[in-house]
Amino acid sequence: MKKISTLFLMVLTSFSMMANVGLSDKEILVKLYEATNGSQWKVQWDLTKPIASWTGVKVVNDKVIALDLQDNNLAGSIPAELGDLQNLQELNLHKNHLSGSIPASLGNLKELKVLDLSFNSLSAAIPASLCNLSNLKSLELYMNQLSGELPADLGNLQNLETLAVFNNEIEGSIPASFYEMKALKTVLLNSNKLSGTLSPDVANLTQLANLSLFENNFQGQVPLSIEKLDNLKEMNISYNKFNGLVSRKLAMLDTLNMTMVNDSGVAYLMNVAIEVDKRPIVSEE
Repeated sequence: MKKISTLFLMVLTSFSMMANVGLSDKEILVKLYEATNGSQWKVQWDLTKPIASWTGVKVVNDKVIALDLQDNNLAGSIPAELGDLQNLQELNLHKNHLSGSIPASLGNLKELKVLDLSFNSLSAAIPASLCNLSNLKSLELYMNQLSGELPADLGNLQNLETLAVFNNEIEGSIPASFYEMKALKTVLLNSNKLSGTLSPDVANLTQLANLSLFENNFQGQVPLSIEKLDNLKEMNISYNKFNGLVSRKLAMLDTLNMTMVNDSGVAYLMNVAIEVDKRPIVSEE
């Protein structure tokens, strides 16, 4: 009886150890291949060959550090196992036929610098776990069917330079933490269902060069503090419900000259404040 008990414990221990052994990088990529109809990809993988020879896969020291499968006819859902590619620095699945939600497990990719899932048919909310990607520099999720609100902890992405989430169904207001993302250079949130106001704290984004918020439901006064953004070269915040006065400088900076939509859905130009010449008057003698 004692021998049987010992044998039983050994078997349980063996199963437990096997459960804790993660999949190899190759096994994870095979999961992706199978989940996205790999046999119909434009450029397929020969699963009998080393992964370093597979198109779009970059390997360093036997670890996958980049995966670029853009425009390769991937169809299906992104497998959760992809979040186990611990050394991945770039994931580019742009312009495919991916559907379903973005796996929360992608928030485990601590080395990730580029995440591009744009131009697919992804739905549901943006996982809050993506805010754990502290090394991320570019997040491109545009041209999908994403809904819900922007993650409250978006500001954790302190190294993010590009945030492109346009043409989705994102709603709610911009989270307060957004205004702490001082590395941002490009913000493209247009063509969503965002609402609320734009905080004067937008002036904190000193590196911002391109701001696009057009075609949403923002309201309230356009913060004049935007004028403090010396690096801002492109801006389009038209087709919202902003009101009040704007300076001529801001109106000229906006691509559509501050064209807004009223409660009746009618487009109109915002009032432009007259900029007074503040130079001192010198009397003639």
